[in-house]
Amino acid sequence: MAILYHSVEIQFPSIKRREVTNWIKKIASSHNKKIGEISYIFCSDKEILRINEQYLNHDYYTDIITFDYTEANTLSGDIFISLETVKSNSEKYLSDYQEELHRVIIHGILHLCGLKDKTPQEEQLMRESENRALTLLSIGK
Repeated sequence: MAILYHSVEIQFPSIKRREVTNWIKKIASSHNKKIGEISYIFCSDKEILRINEQYLNHDYYTDIITFDYTEANTLSGDIFISLETVKSNSEKYLSDYQEELHRVIIHGILHLCGLKDKTPQEEQLMRESENRALTLLSIGK
């Protein structure tokens, strides 16, 4: 199937689509999942706030919103990522912007794989899974 990348109200980020797509497929496979239709939509803080308010009744900014359409072991969904929040988070956590962007990209896939991050234990497992996934990313290495 397909992983598609779009941008709304913001310049498209500097990512290597082919390498990122292969990495996402590898992570999904490691969770015994396959890729269906996944759309990444990179957007502004303004746009992600609008989506958060309209669809989730949340009145705050966030780095990612994942709409899950997964059926059985086939991952499908729309993943909205605010590049402005990714940038501010990279500054806040003193991390590289590209690393933070890839962390958020894989965070959405991990949600589609069934990982949660609502409790401290779930959040710790999510961070460990993100870190493992990032070690498998070979872009620019």
